[in-house]
Amino acid sequence: MRLLVTGGCGFIGSNFIRHVLAHYGQAMITNVDALTYAGNPANLAGVAEKYGENYEFLHADICDADKIDAVLAQHQFYAVLNFAAESHVDRSIDSPGDFIHTNVVGTSTLLNAARRHKVRRFVQISTDEVYGSLGPEGKFSETSPLDPSSPYSASKASADLLALAYHHTYGQEVIITRCSNNYGPYQFPEKLIPLMIINALSGRPLPVYGDGLNVRDWIHVEDHCAAIFAALLNGQPGQVYNVGSDGEMRNIDVVKMILAHLGKPESLIQYVTDRLGHDRRYAIDSSKAHRELQWKPLHQHEQGIRDTIDWYVANPGWWQPLLAK
Repeated sequence: MRLLVTGGCGFIGSNFIRHVLAHYGQAMITNVDALTYAGNPANLAGVAEKYGENYEFLHADICDADKIDAVLAQHQFYAVLNFAAESHVDRSIDSPGDFIHTNVVGTSTLLNAARRHKVRRFVQISTDEVYGSLGPEGKFSETSPLDPSSPYSASKASADLLALAYHHTYGQEVIITRCSNNYGPYQFPEKLIPLMIINALSGRPLPVYGDGLNVRDWIHVEDHCAAIFAALLNGQPGQVYNVGSDGEMRNIDVVKMILAHLGKPESLIQYVTDRLGHDRRYAIDSSKAHRELQWKPLHQHEQGIRDTIDWYVANPGWWQPLLAK
């Protein structure tokens, strides 16, 4: 089974490639990445040497139709898995056009190329942020209305709808996964958990938006990757699968856990002006994925976060070069 993974040098994409190659020996992966600021070849250090012809990397932008056509012409791919995306909410507020270009135009380019080259399956990696913000009760299901709050989430919702339209119009086997907040190794330092870890290690202030009481459902990236692969194999075309781990925590509690684990004082916490349009709470109902994909998360989120802290402590050679980006 040959897979085309886009954005495979990013956080989730690189973990997915490692997961698949480690667990499914017959898989062959072509990784296409434009190597923008968050696309880091070091995320896949040693993979080409370890897995030989089962892995190849091609430098290309998913918005470049000619290059994507050339990539898909090289092999008969079973599936395209689209991880490539601009994903940081703050950056989307500052530069929304970049997000529309990559997340919407790029997805359209991939869908058109996959259809031309008769790729059987197309897995669109999305986010729970397309649903907007929850109140203090309840969870998002796959039938929750889309109500994105930021240019980032709006661009992802647009890409999801476009992918589903290709299923209904052209019969492309499209599957969409919408996941809660990921944590784990190789996450770019602008995100909450690695940012707080690195700042704490350096004795710098830990900036917390607003009152810090925003709630997120945290899932280990390895559990997310296992769910994506299960969706690739067992998901029904035209369906959406929510992926979460019942790991709800307030942002401030995550920050305090990091400080406690590192033995750093809470006086490092610095409350800053809240993000524009900041969603208050996310929570995911993953029962459909449990039932139809035979998938369940394996990591307990508090221990998983501690293990992630230890990974960053042990790997300064990975994250220190990124601080200049």
